[in-house]
Amino acid sequence: MEFGIFTTTTETTLQPVELAVWAEEHHFDSLFLGEHSHIPVSRESPFPLGGDLPEYYSHFFDPFIGLAAAASVTSTLKLGTGVVLIPEHNAIHLAKQVACLDQVSGGRLLLGIGSGWNAEEMANLGVAFDDRWKITREGVLAMREIWTHDEAEFHGDFIDFDPIWCYPKPVQRGGPPILLGAGSRWAPKRIAEYCDGWIPVDGWGDLGAGLEAIRIECEKIGRPFSDIEHGVSASYELSTPDVGAERIAELIKMGFTRILLNLDPGASRDEQIKSLEGLEAIVKEIR
Repeated sequence: MEFGIFTTTTETTLQPVELAVWAEEHHFDSLFLGEHSHIPVSRESPFPLGGDLPEYYSHFFDPFIGLAAAASVTSTLKLGTGVVLIPEHNAIHLAKQVACLDQVSGGRLLLGIGSGWNAEEMANLGVAFDDRWKITREGVLAMREIWTHDEAEFHGDFIDFDPIWCYPKPVQRGGPPILLGAGSRWAPKRIAEYCDGWIPVDGWGDLGAGLEAIRIECEKIGRPFSDIEHGVSASYELSTPDVGAERIAELIKMGFTRILLNLDPGASRDEQIKSLEGLEAIVKEIR
């Protein structure tokens, strides 16, 4: 069982270097940072978690820059994207960014991915909302080609390139583990086909049923279910160590082996420091 920190950083929060040093010193397994390139002022897309979109969403740091800084001050901490929005990137450029971060971290990258929910954000980047999952699939497959072949090529409906040279290759053979951060009824099939794991948000329906659906989809294509990593972002408010420990015990019983504890990006630096102390207390209660 491993415990990580899931958050994003802005100009007013604890910075990636500070978080990374704290997480490694306090024996956390990983640090995951989120991504949004921007937030359109005029938006009709509903916030997936309900209510108003938090103001800090327009202040996200770039996760690759933040994680590169974190890599420079740590030696064992795993570095995760939670999640990188695949359709909003050029696949060749993203493959190089990922490979370079895996290189500078010594093979510590975990690539959490998603397709995104903000249609207006995607439109600004030339992506049609209805195409987002098709582009996500092709993006992952194209990157794997680049990471595993000296001369890589890919020919899809949205991503198409003749043989290219693109270095460096990732330290991790075949590229870093790709973890899908999605909870729809289509997620299990996507995970079985082209991902290495699942990192849903706690509260996205029946997580135990989701794990069983992934197992069934793996059986359909002859893939061992044991190949799939099971992580979960415990993003609800953990009010006390007793409450947090109780829910985490339930998640562990379901089969999750990495619990990502949420640090509120909307909190002040002092509030975040207190929250980290609380998260550490929860982990000590479990361990």
